Amino acid sequence: MTHDVTHDSSGMSYGDYLDLDTLLDAQHTRAVPPQHDELLFIIQHQTSELWFKLVIHELRSARELIAADQLAPALKRLARVKHIQATLSQQWTVLATLTPSEYAQFRRFLATSSGFQSLQYRIVEFMLGNKNPDMVKVFEGRTNAIAELERELHEPSLYDVFLQLLARRGLPVPPELLDRDWSRPYPASEELVDVIASIYRKPDEYWDIYETCEELVDLEDNFQLWRFRHLKTVERIIGMGRGTGGSAGVPFLRRALEQTFFPELYAVRGRIAEGTIGS
Repeated sequence: MTHDVTHDSSGMSYGDYLDLDTLLDAQHTRAVPPQHDELLFIIQHQTSELWFKLVIHELRSARELIAADQLAPALKRLARVKHIQATLSQQWTVLATLTPSEYAQFRRFLATSSGFQSLQYRIVEFMLGNKNPDMVKVFEGRTNAIAELERELHEPSLYDVFLQLLARRGLPVPPELLDRDWSRPYPASEELVDVIASIYRKPDEYWDIYETCEELVDLEDNFQLWRFRHLKTVERIIGMGRGTGGSAGVPFLRRALEQTFFPELYAVRGRIAEGTIGS
């Protein structure tokens, strides 16, 4: 955005407001001798972390709004998250310009660091419902990171608060889904598929929660597209080799594609397709 003057009355500049001196001085290449393509690798991951920070901000707000029965503004937050997800997926095309030969010039200087160690990515997964207490151990020795992850581990996910809203609306959500240990993986429920099916049978009657179901499917769809682009970019650069920090690389990323956040929202589609949703 532009403005007619360089400084306002307080003397704050564009660079001051955005703290650009700090931001643009945060890219510290490690390779010796310096390698041209290392800056691309660093900026790719730093910008992803900035977008994850905003995703967390928006998801936390959406979760609070759903818990307060304010679906309209919550859906606005989720719409923004979807646009961020599209940007994150598109970013992989930039990293994909890195060839195996170029990556090999600086890869060893990453030492034991790995994207698997991204605290913010793990928080996003926890917020969407992919809870795994074992993931906290990855951050051993990082006291603040463990504390933040433990807090999120024991919070209800976005899906959990949505199910609570459905119960408040009078829908027969199984009680064991409403009062459970939030730190454990979500237990898919055939009974809940019946509840979701009742919403899809009468979208006009349940329009706002019907729309929310579709927004959640969009979120998962976009997340899986991001995972897939990640997988294909890694495969393009390192093939089937192990990832940095000892991670399994492509095989691990393929297994991640099998994970789902909102199983009943997909299961109900099978019923609709088969014509067994009922009347």
